[in-house]
Amino acid sequence: MKEYMELSLDICFVALYGLLVFRHNIINTLMALELLLLSVNLNFILISVYLDDILGQIFSLFILTIAAAESAIALALLVVFYRRKGSIDLNLLQYLKA
Repeated sequence: MKEYMELSLDICFVALYGLLVFRHNIINTLMALELLLLSVNLNFILISVYLDDILGQIFSLFILTIAAAESAIALALLVVFYRRKGSIDLNLLQYLKA
């Protein structure tokens, strides 16, 4: 159990590193956010197994479903943004009109 918690913490640190270092590329930022969600899911599942309760596993399934929908919408927006601007650099997002 302790090894998996350490693994989850390591995944969380890698995700935070990705958010801090690769903030100019939106795809890397999205991948880092997905890693962060996966580390939270691993924690939910581990605590659910430790407490012998199914609720953490159900929360994990909901989070995975929401993360998949979020990724699909974000990638669709990225395709449109790339077709319009020719790049997916985050610095170009400031030029979008409201």
